[in-house]
Amino acid sequence: MISYNSYLGELPNNQIICIVTASQRFLSLDVFRGLTVAAMILVNNPGSWEYVYGPLEHAKWHGCTPTDLVFPFFLFAVGNAMSFAMKKYADAGNAAVIRKIMTRTLLIFGIGLLLNWFPFVKWSDGQLVGKSLSNLRILGVFPRIALCYGAAAFIVHYLKDKGAFVAACIILLAYWFILVAFGGSDPYSLEGYAGLPLDKLILGENHMYKGEGVPFDPEGILSTLPAICNVIFGYLAGKFIQEKGKTYEMLARLLIMGCILIFAALCWNIVFPINKKIWTSSYVLYTVGIALLLLSILMYIIEFRAYTKWTTFFTVFGKNPLFIYVLSGVVVKLYLLIRPVPGQNMYTWLYQTVFQPIGGNMVGSFLFALFHVCAFAAIGYWMDKKKIYVRV
Repeated sequence: MISYNSYLGELPNNQIICIVTASQRFLSLDVFRGLTVAAMILVNNPGSWEYVYGPLEHAKWHGCTPTDLVFPFFLFAVGNAMSFAMKKYADAGNAAVIRKIMTRTLLIFGIGLLLNWFPFVKWSDGQLVGKSLSNLRILGVFPRIALCYGAAAFIVHYLKDKGAFVAACIILLAYWFILVAFGGSDPYSLEGYAGLPLDKLILGENHMYKGEGVPFDPEGILSTLPAICNVIFGYLAGKFIQEKGKTYEMLARLLIMGCILIFAALCWNIVFPINKKIWTSSYVLYTVGIALLLLSILMYIIEFRAYTKWTTFFTVFGKNPLFIYVLSGVVVKLYLLIRPVPGQNMYTWLYQTVFQPIGGNMVGSFLFALFHVCAFAAIGYWMDKKKIYVRV
């Protein structure tokens, strides 16, 4: 549980000072993180990819759907958590900080590689054969989380808060320049995207995602640069919340900054389109702005109005976020491996046998995803009751 304490003391002339320490709770940050993990599971697990409601699909290219908010929200939440963790590193010494950051970065990246390779076997001509490493996708969601966390942590450690903000602004502008200077005639298209030849050169086509029908990685090397800024801005928001405490000034400034960033993003969108798949700089501002608005709403409801009875469902995700997300990926991949009837995997069989008869194609597909959100919530609830928290 992310938390802090405040001590109020009087200075001469009746001035009041608030010293923030580490035990007064920020339940809203746990809820934000848990809501994000639950949404990731929901959008990743429809019963059939042919039957998905529009808001639960990614934008085809330019634009932003609710689903396109989920991953940047998670990176923003990583930054929030980092704002608390970095305080613990302060007295550890430079070498210890570097070791902690590198260890966590490599561990998360390694988990991502294993998840990409899992379950290590596949069906071929009616029998299970080993999956070749020659086609292993190197990047993806977890590797991006690792790289963004590691880069943001080093930036914050060495440049401090103001330096990190300046660095984020420079990264966003530099990314825009790189796309225009080194991209094709349409630098914001798939074919003209400057990061595509870079990924092919360094990763190789066999190790890239092919969801667009061609080798193209939406978590590619170049587009990781602006994604680092989502973590940095999440860190800065977390630091600001801790410093200001539970005050209406803090809430108002979060809300105003969110509106400013959304407005700036929509203006920038005119010349630099909001696009998740190449993670444009306008997309960063847009998603951070919406994250700040959502966090402001959650803080008002939870911290200021004390409406907390509904939060347990989401906090159980927020207390074991990476573990539950990994577990959801493992379960789905096992579904695809298990064949309850010849020629049909468990994923398809479960949808067509249980959920499609209940709700038809669209509703049944949604119920399949919702069932898995609830199932992993139950696992998270059990882990919380047993005080089992898996930290990476």
